[in-house]
Amino acid sequence: MNENLPPCPKCSCEYTYEMNSLVVCPECGHEWVPAQSGAEGGDAAGERVVRDSVGNVLQDGDSVVVVKALKVKGSPSGIKAGTKVRNIRLVDGVDGHDIDCRIEGFGAMQLKSSVVKKA
Repeated sequence: MNENLPPCPKCSCEYTYEMNSLVVCPECGHEWVPAQSGAEGGDAAGERVVRDSVGNVLQDGDSVVVVKALKVKGSPSGIKAGTKVRNIRLVDGVDGHDIDCRIEGFGAMQLKSSVVKKA
């Protein structure tokens, strides 16, 4: 076992363990991708990495698929799960909205990376 695993960011439990590429907390059940400071020392200092709901790294220009239905303020219908969004742009948004995009039928909007999957 690796004794250098980080504690859980939610409950600070120190008994975390690895499961495939994730780190899991046995007390609260939180799962996350550990920061790889040793392996990617050059990238971690300057560049921000944005990951989708399943852990794939997103880049500008990628196409993504919405994985859960979203309510849109001011619209009678929301965005359905399975909607494909092309040509995304990664931004430092407000409240975790880190994807800037244009959705057909809705126009320009921002999405959270946790509700999309790389297409």
